[in-house]
Amino acid sequence: MTHTDTPLSTCLWFDDQLEDAVAFWTAIFPRSSVGQLARTPDGTVLGAEWVLDGMPFRGINGGPEHSRFSEAVSISVSCADQQEVDHYWDSLVDGGEESQCGWLKDRFGLSWQIVPQRLHELLGDPDPARARAAMTSMLGMRRIVVADLEAAADGAGSRVG
Repeated sequence: MTHTDTPLSTCLWFDDQLEDAVAFWTAIFPRSSVGQLARTPDGTVLGAEWVLDGMPFRGINGGPEHSRFSEAVSISVSCADQQEVDHYWDSLVDGGEESQCGWLKDRFGLSWQIVPQRLHELLGDPDPARARAAMTSMLGMRRIVVADLEAAADGAGSRVG
């Protein structure tokens, strides 16, 4: 069991980059730690347990058969403000690639969603014009920029006419 109170954890399959991925991710997120590393007799990491910001993970270096991640599985990071968005975006995309609408792939090919909490608030705005404007703005972004979302929503408030 990892350092948390839940019996659930995500398990990720790698070809041979598990140890590097764990070190990379645990350096980015607060409240993170490396738990058990299971090594083969030659010292290669076969399996690992780690915690990212309180969430438990497991992984294996299981060879190339299933070691390609796809966008069908991603990790979503809810950010309090633009500073957090920028920190996680810049850290995780280093060596990886940007995508659309707050999505990126890190250097290991794992997809991440870097989402400011303000996005959810704006998309759920009771004024449908503001919500649509925020959605349209977000669809044109790579990294989500809160000020741009707010400007779009503010510019589209319901007009009485």
